[in-house]
Amino acid sequence: MTGSLFGTDGVRGRVGVEPITPATILKLGWAAGKVFLRAGAGDNVLIGKDTRVSGYLLESALEAGFSSAGVNISLLGPMPTPGIAYLTRTARACAGVVISASHNPYYDNGVKIFSSDGTKLQEKLVQEIDDMMLQPIECVDSSELGKAKRFPDAYGRYIEYCKHTFDRSLSLDGLKVVIDCANGAAYDVAPNVLEELGAEVIAIGNHPDGFNINDNCGSTHLEAVVDQVRESGADIGIALDGDADRVLLVDAQGNTINGDQILYILACHRLNKGGLKGGVVGTLMTNLGLELALQDRNIPFTRSRVGDRYVHEKLTEQGWILGGEASGHIICLDKSTTGDGIVAALEVLEVMLQTGKSLSQLIAGVTLFPQLIVNVPIGTADGKELTKNSMIRDAVSDAESRLGKTGRVVLRPSGTEPLFRVMLEGDDSVLVETLTLEIAERVREAVSE
Repeated sequence: MTGSLFGTDGVRGRVGVEPITPATILKLGWAAGKVFLRAGAGDNVLIGKDTRVSGYLLESALEAGFSSAGVNISLLGPMPTPGIAYLTRTARACAGVVISASHNPYYDNGVKIFSSDGTKLQEKLVQEIDDMMLQPIECVDSSELGKAKRFPDAYGRYIEYCKHTFDRSLSLDGLKVVIDCANGAAYDVAPNVLEELGAEVIAIGNHPDGFNINDNCGSTHLEAVVDQVRESGADIGIALDGDADRVLLVDAQGNTINGDQILYILACHRLNKGGLKGGVVGTLMTNLGLELALQDRNIPFTRSRVGDRYVHEKLTEQGWILGGEASGHIICLDKSTTGDGIVAALEVLEVMLQTGKSLSQLIAGVTLFPQLIVNVPIGTADGKELTKNSMIRDAVSDAESRLGKTGRVVLRPSGTEPLFRVMLEGDDSVLVETLTLEIAERVREAVSE
């Protein structure tokens, strides 16, 4: 998303610091409500959240904002982001609002919005909301205020949807599965889905207290699920992030499987079954090893900007259905309108059962290049301006020359955090590390200046 308020994935930041303050979030609800009403999309929104303690605060603020605009609210409570997208579409709401900061620590939070069809908002509506934020709030008459209610059986409906994406002729009976819910939105849903499909489930990261979301658990901290897989002798480990739109995996030996490898598994299996429909969309950060492995299978591949909404846009543009990011955002448009960690994990389990192969066997055809990402804090510095800095550009040119045709350099400001990401990959891990650290140091020097 673009504009003064929205980043690449909605509005996000530290709670209590603009824009994540009660007053601004209340006004965001009002502004979005006015825009939705003006667009004729309807007068009912769904609001769901993850397990952060600040979710109660922002939920109340959004509720007041939408109500003051004359929009009705259905409250979902803690619910995975893809579940909110699904329910928005099937309940025919005008929009679905997610209160979450995804993989960030508990003290951050944010708001992202799905359109009535369960996809991220179009740029036009984003800009209209941004423009409306500049106007003073005008509350509708008391007789026109929006009403709030609880959405009935949100959990149950989403669980059934997830199960419906899994081949009905198969069962997870006999499989031991470790699921790390990151103490986030899927803490109850994910274990139930797996158990109802027959798996022996060992759940961890499923006791949220408002503060422990993503805290040494989930897809950003795989140590816990790796240890549990090894100790229990599980067949697979599944690690979600705080709002469950990402998933990373662990094989029976405790080796981690990232989003690029998951895409390889799904693409190859779909190709063999005749269900690939085109090719695969990755991002600028997708490992070169995946691109080459898909090339070996004659599977088309293209890159989008970083962010699942841009992957979705590119899929729509190409008419394809499979894409994602190394971080674990996996989009299967024939099953979901957005990245869904549970649904992606179920498809991998389906592949394991249908082929009789383990995870380690399924990824044998792809070799990822050594890749290193260094995140440099930039505070209030302009990340886009840093990419134009002559000192940084010279360092990049030197690195590209030394890496040759088997390496890449990608620099980009984060769209969700005050960080500048420096990513290098190549076939020489020592050289990759050396060059990455050199460029990161140039970035730090530019920031300090």
